[in-house]
Amino acid sequence: MAQPTQIRLSPSRVNDFLNCPQLYKYRAIDQLPEAISLDAERGTLVHTVLENLFSVVAEERTLAKALEFLPVYWEKQMLMRDELRTLVPDNKEWLDRAGALLTTYFTLETPSQFEPTDRELHVEINLSDSIYLHGYIDRLDIAATGEVRVVDYKTGKSPRPGWEEKALFQLSIYALIYWRTHGTVPKLLQLIYLGDGRMLKNSPKEADLVRTETKLLTIAGEINDSIEGNDWKTKKSRLCDWCSFKTICPAFN
Repeated sequence: MAQPTQIRLSPSRVNDFLNCPQLYKYRAIDQLPEAISLDAERGTLVHTVLENLFSVVAEERTLAKALEFLPVYWEKQMLMRDELRTLVPDNKEWLDRAGALLTTYFTLETPSQFEPTDRELHVEINLSDSIYLHGYIDRLDIAATGEVRVVDYKTGKSPRPGWEEKALFQLSIYALIYWRTHGTVPKLLQLIYLGDGRMLKNSPKEADLVRTETKLLTIAGEINDSIEGNDWKTKKSRLCDWCSFKTICPAFN
């Protein structure tokens, strides 16, 4: 009997399936090309600047240095995706908007006062024989006393009241992987929202991460059922207006 294909899960793909199984199929199964998202590209740029800001000595980790990095890494980003030169005709406006997000970051943290342990850290684990779970942590801070902080930057706005748990689920997945691979439950999960200058924090317990693991196993089971039955549900929502696959989605055809 043939073994089932291993399901590769990341926080992004889990979020896709929860938002709309059909979207998950287009991205993870069919791997269809998508239109460039300028919001995503701006997020990539800001993340790159913040990642590399910690490459310089502490006293140079200033807003001025971050703004100095912006055009440098934007040029590199455009070299990788030449279409961006057409999609972003006004470089000054683009860099000003990205600069505003970096300005907000410096109202929330003082990067000259701490040393991150890892940046863009790839974490992975075989959740079961058929489920490979992985992701990239924006920043991991380990204190001298051993406490672990998992940090993720968001260039959008913080979630509305009542939606915080969904937003923190991504970091719970990272915390689960870290716990299972290192034996330590992270002390703090921290989402930094540069769109409105807010932070969302959570201190998980071991029982919380067990629940996260159980939820992921359930989601993986549902994905496997969809694969076996070739049955992908659609979920209409406001997100459909930004979906690259709207023109081919069964919900709209």
